[in-house]
Amino acid sequence: MSPETHGDPNTGHAPAEGDELDALVASWRRWMQRHESLTGADLDELEGHLLDRVDEFVRAGLTRDEAFLIAVKRLGSSSDLSREYAREHSERLWKQLVLDGPEEGRAADAAGARLPFHRRANGLAVALLLGVGAGLAVKTVDLLAGDPSAVVLNAAVIVLPFLAAWFAWRRRPPVGMLIGAAVAFLVAGLALNLYPFASADPGGADAGVSSATAVLAAIGSVVALWLVGGIVDTGGAWRSNTARMDFIRFSGEWLVYYVLIALVGGALSGLTIGVFSSIGVDVTPFVGEWVLPCGAAGAVLVAAWLVGAKQRVIENIAPVLTKVFTPLFTLMMLALIIAAIVQWNIVDADRDLLIAFDLVLVVVVALLVYSLSARDPLLPPGWFDRLLLVMLAAALVVDLIVLVAMIARTGEFGFSANKTASLGLNLILLVNLAWATRLQVGFLRRRTGFAALERWQTGYLPVYLAWAVILLLVFPPVFDFA
Repeated sequence: MSPETHGDPNTGHAPAEGDELDALVASWRRWMQRHESLTGADLDELEGHLLDRVDEFVRAGLTRDEAFLIAVKRLGSSSDLSREYAREHSERLWKQLVLDGPEEGRAADAAGARLPFHRRANGLAVALLLGVGAGLAVKTVDLLAGDPSAVVLNAAVIVLPFLAAWFAWRRRPPVGMLIGAAVAFLVAGLALNLYPFASADPGGADAGVSSATAVLAAIGSVVALWLVGGIVDTGGAWRSNTARMDFIRFSGEWLVYYVLIALVGGALSGLTIGVFSSIGVDVTPFVGEWVLPCGAAGAVLVAAWLVGAKQRVIENIAPVLTKVFTPLFTLMMLALIIAAIVQWNIVDADRDLLIAFDLVLVVVVALLVYSLSARDPLLPPGWFDRLLLVMLAAALVVDLIVLVAMIARTGEFGFSANKTASLGLNLILLVNLAWATRLQVGFLRRRTGFAALERWQTGYLPVYLAWAVILLLVFPPVFDFA
């Protein structure tokens, strides 16, 4: 059924009384259009079912606005996306329908319409075009610099602007936000290339390769500019917890697709090298110097497109991934605690091992956030939520043990760029884990709503952004670019 038939007496629908229902249906349709897996014909069919249900409820005595809200919830039984819409918008709709007048309701809907996906052309074509651009940019920098380490150092500045352009094409953020993002990329690029990072061979071509501050600055640029891209992805609603959680969800899903693309690309490259070797042709240099770097950059955009195009597929995979890896990381945390109690060797562990433990804690936090993003907030606490609490408590203990070891090493050997960066990250994770554990306990005891868990994690994102900026801009001069 086409949406144009709404209000036509020949279709069996009651005629509309004003624009309120049309505005609500338009809001619902715009939200559904964010998912590229739905075609126009799919949306027309779903909208037809929605209007049929609205008319049924109107004939039963409800107002059109009330009928719309209930119809969306009922439609959720046959459409996962519609159920998600109902879950995210029902509270706002009730406030709009009960507390606001028609004009205020339409104004609120117009303000919330900035976030949905705008379908202006073929998304795959745009993603592929930007992916080709990213690959060419990587190779251009490589050829001009004559040093692969320059590409590694500037990877975020080279590739992530194309991802930000993809976000901008999808979300149409305000011009001021785009200018701010461009300034952030410019500042990062200037810092990475103007800072005189030290080198093991100052006169050689590998300047900055051995510099600890250069490595930290490169990592900081990736994290900071990825989050800057996330601000663009919110389409102007960067203060919204929902928009931030959407970007967190996107990040996790993007990582899954990127890893899959990398595995398939690596296997295909190996097969290509083997096939050509069998006929006496060595294509290894071409694959290593052109295919892999360009493909790695282009895959960033392809994976981003897949997140939107295959949204419903990955939404079915996400809960499985979290339920598989959460128990494994919980066991890892418990085993590490037992080892520390029995031998206490972790206090005497070297710097690299302690940094590795911090990376494990980062994965735990990422797994926690992704678990929250994949969970149905309407469900009551269950066994998996209790398992998350065990993982959080174990990670908190491990964090304290590593913190003691880091403080001991810093007191003995003094401060360095790596130790200070790891210590700062450890403290940031400690605060996050401690408060997340408190909120998880409250949720299990039904004293804290699920929304508080999400708000804490989304509200903590600026802390990671600030620390990444410090690694990029502050650490190099403070530690003499060593």
